[in-house]
Parts: sequence; C-alpha cells; structure tokens
Amino acid sequence: MEDAKDAFVFKGVAERLTLGITRILENMPGVVDVRFAERDPAEKRSLLSWEQKNTCILPEDLRDFYLTTDGFTLTWSVKLDDECVPLGCMLINSVGRLCPLLQPVSVFSLPNAPSLADLDWEESGSESGLEPAQSAPHFDARSRIYELDSCGGNGKVCLVYKNCTPGVVAQQSEIWFLDRSLCWHFLTATFTAYYRLMITHLGLPEWQYAYTPYGPSPQAKQWASLYQPLIFCCEVSQTDSAGDVFLNKLDPTKAFKGKAKVPPPKKKQSTQCSSGGPAKGQGNIGRHSGTKR
Repeated sequence: MEDAKDAFVFKGVAERLTLGITRILENMPGVVDVRFAERDPAEKRSLLSWEQKNTCILPEDLRDFYLTTDGFTLTWSVKLDDECVPLGCMLINSVGRLCPLLQPVSVFSLPNAPSLADLDWEESGSESGLEPAQSAPHFDARSRIYELDSCGGNGKVCLVYKNCTPGVVAQQSEIWFLDRSLCWHFLTATFTAYYRLMITHLGLPEWQYAYTPYGPSPQAKQWASLYQPLIFCCEVSQTDSAGDVFLNKLDPTKAFKGKAKVPPPKKKQSTQCSSGGPAKGQGNIGRHSGTKR
C-alpha cells in the first residue's frame, strides 16, 4: 500500500514538474520511450555551499526548483524503420554539476596559454546588435557563468551573472545561450521563463538556435515542423515576415506545364521540284516535235 501511495505521489509531482508534457508526447505519432528521471530534492546545505563557493546568490525560482528536484532529465525517442532514434532531451544540471564555464587556470599551464578571455573584446551596442540592458556576457572576471545544459554538444545554456566585482556577492542573473562559434544570445531574464520555454520546445535538437539570427540546421527544422508545427510556423514568420527564405513557393501550373510542340519547318525542296518540272516537260515536247519533222 505504501509503495503504491508513493508511486501515486511521485506521479503527481512529475505531472506538475513536466507541466503534463509527458502525456502530450506519448500521444504524438511515432514517439516512443518517454522517460522522466526521478530525482530527490537537493539539500539546503548543498545550495548554501554552492553560493559560498561561487560568491553568487541563486535566483529564488531556481532555488525552489532545486529544493523540489536536484536537476531535471526528460528524454524521448521516435520510431523509424523499426528502430528507436533518440530525439528530444530536456536537461537541467544538478547543483553538483552547476559548474563554472571558465575553469580556474592550472598551476602547470603555460603562462601565455590562450584562454576564452582572449576572445573577449569591447563592442558597442550598435555593432553587437544588443540593447544596452542586454549587453553580452564577458569571458573575464566581469561575468560569472555556470552551465545549466550542454545541449548535446550544440552549445551551452548558461546561468550568467554580469557586471561582477571580485569579492562581491553577485545577485542578478539571466539565462544566455552560447553557440558553437562562442557567440552569446539572450534567452530569458528568469529561470522560470527558460524552463517553460524548454518544455514548450519539447527539448528538440538545436531549439535554442531559434533565438539566434541564423536559426537551427535544416535537419532540426524538419523535426520542428513535424513535432512542433505551430511554434515552428510562428518562429518562421517572426524571423522573416515575407517567408521567401524559408518557404519554397511552387507554382504547379508552371512546374508541370508541358512544352508546346513547335511545328516542323516546311521543306523547300518541293518548290524547287515544282519549278524544274515544267522545264523538263518543255524539253520533252521539243524532242517529240523534232522527230515529227
């Protein structure tokens, strides 16, 4: 009885955590093997230890999330030709894996060894295309960056504290996406907004690239149009109002119209033959007249 009661309680918690997305995925055509990893809540002392170690205050919504479950993992697959292919993945790292993006320099490293801080440079708001309130994070001590999701190697979703001062506790945080070219893209101002965004996009591959100027890859767009047609169409219309870049306009009347048959040119030999015929006839008549004489 107690085991059944615990399973029922966990199912209710899972429904609230996933916002009912598991039932939606299970009813989609071709979706199989929907898995939600059960995790225990994080302890308060682990949260306090993380804050003291990193000199940062966790946002209130992220703290409440960790006190409910220490991380989040939901995966699902699709069935193609009797084979299960992993497709969707929604991931939030646990407190223990909420590590800094920039690891401290090792004592054994070379003094002039290159680092991500070497890629950092000042850009004006007009050059970077960002508003002053959304200035991109820095790879040096001005920003403190912690990895929330590795995105399967397609980038990193990070918890970012900007305008930091060494030795001073940072409090204001945002959620940013670092793509594979090491360019920053703003996602949301709060963790709750990002969590809902992740659930809405079903954890599809490269969904974070929908908030970049160049968008996801063609293969990722195909998956999005198949399992997320409404949101995919909205994103296409927002990116390009005309839709000429993404939509291939086909005119069936022109594509399948048969070529008009060109009539063959008339042969000129018939006119020559007709003109030469009377001359030959006149010659024959002269011969017949000569024999009579």
